Amino acid sequence: MHCFSQGASDFRKISISAFALLSVTLIPTLYAAVEPALTFEALYEQQCAVCHGNELQGEAIGVPLVGRDLLHGQSLEELAISIADGFPDSGMPAWSETLSTNQIRTLAVFIAEQRDSMPNGVFNVSTPVQFPEGVVASDKHLFTAVPVAEGLEELIFSMEILPDKQFLVTERTGGLLLISADGQKTTMIQDTPKGYYNEANPRGGIGSMLEVILHPEYADNGWIYLHFSDRCEDCTAQSRQYNRPASMNKVVRGRIENDQWIDQETIIEFDKASYQIGSDIGAGGRAAFDSEGHLFFSIGARSPNTMSGVQDLGLPWGKIHRVNLDGSIPEDNPYVGDDSALDSIWSRGHRSPHGLEVNPISDELWSTEMGPRGGDELNIIKPGGNFGWPLHSLGINYSGTEVNYGRDELEFFRIEDIVMPLVDFTPSPAVSSFIFYQGDAFPEWNNDILMGTLKAQQLFRFSLDGNRVIEQEILLDDFARIRDIESGVDGEVYLLLENGAGSKIARLMPGSIGVAE
Repeated sequence: MHCFSQGASDFRKISISAFALLSVTLIPTLYAAVEPALTFEALYEQQCAVCHGNELQGEAIGVPLVGRDLLHGQSLEELAISIADGFPDSGMPAWSETLSTNQIRTLAVFIAEQRDSMPNGVFNVSTPVQFPEGVVASDKHLFTAVPVAEGLEELIFSMEILPDKQFLVTERTGGLLLISADGQKTTMIQDTPKGYYNEANPRGGIGSMLEVILHPEYADNGWIYLHFSDRCEDCTAQSRQYNRPASMNKVVRGRIENDQWIDQETIIEFDKASYQIGSDIGAGGRAAFDSEGHLFFSIGARSPNTMSGVQDLGLPWGKIHRVNLDGSIPEDNPYVGDDSALDSIWSRGHRSPHGLEVNPISDELWSTEMGPRGGDELNIIKPGGNFGWPLHSLGINYSGTEVNYGRDELEFFRIEDIVMPLVDFTPSPAVSSFIFYQGDAFPEWNNDILMGTLKAQQLFRFSLDGNRVIEQEILLDDFARIRDIESGVDGEVYLLLENGAGSKIARLMPGSIGVAE
């Protein structure tokens, strides 16, 4: 009754096309009742361990599911099809006859996680960063990775590089740092908005510093934008009821003069009634400019119940917003004139957006977003688009159930109304920030995406053909939690690395300019 056979092919479990997951064998019926969920491990132990071993190591009648290639493929889709259809000639039944589609997907996710050494919930935040020794040989370039600044606080979030090569870095529970180009001097900028430290739960505090980003014409006007979680005490009915502070994302701009934050202007803030007592973990907090004078910024699922309010156009969270550089509302925003919607909303249905960039070739907005268990995404953001959360996800809930919250409140639900990701990452590497690389230091990477991850501690590179991903590569593996990525004025790549033993700024420099031999 073994499930899988050994083979020669191997590739990462990244779905370049999500359409395969929409087949009847993989997606549960839209209104099917959800069976009580066993844990992922318990379901595997109950259904698969007798053949494949408790540690997926293989037994007498079943091949190992880890440590080797699988004849019928090891992508999430292929795993699910193998489980559903079985291999009767080899003695494995078609489990679609006894397991629900949701249970089959749960097993596929569990096996994929174990094969990829990314078990759910593992976040390495304390092991010191080990830089690779010598030159790293990637497909298109040789490069070295070296530290530039060290000993930063653990909970850093965003980085910008000034024209003089100094760095601006935000501390989630602190403020805005100015770091010299050589990394030797760090100055706290005075009078900026501040983040708050929650001793009981530093990562889940209320009131955090998020993105720092330079105005497109910074060299002429000096404007710096700060996206942060604005905190208030005793300011909403919810905060008074639970005796907790509340917060909501806010964007301001100002200038730096003699290490002081001056000339602050509020770009956008939301009514205090929308402020939430939930953790800032879901704040999202990224920002990007397009070439037409617009600022985009993301707000994740801010409610204490991460399912609540994301689809409500009258609430700011779970959305990507678009304003002019002075905070005014563009007349062509998709919900302008709709009395039930916030005029600033550009798209909705976002769970935890951790990257936001404008493609310099097409001027389209792209994002990376964390899903639940699986379902991390690379998206192209269209105006008025609904990106699904919490109605639908290619990941599944941590309990193993289907993501379908709120469907029963709709007259009908159509999967066609959900914008599917360009790339689905299952198992979830915990995608973070990314850039479209532009520079002379790595010419073969021009227009490629460089994307960081947190849980997987990997740096990815994706090559594009228009809006299609045609190539992917892991540049650095098992390296560090990459919180942010920027390209400097010299075209070299800088990584903001989050680590409990001291966060760092790293630099990727060409080891040999040109295509690696």
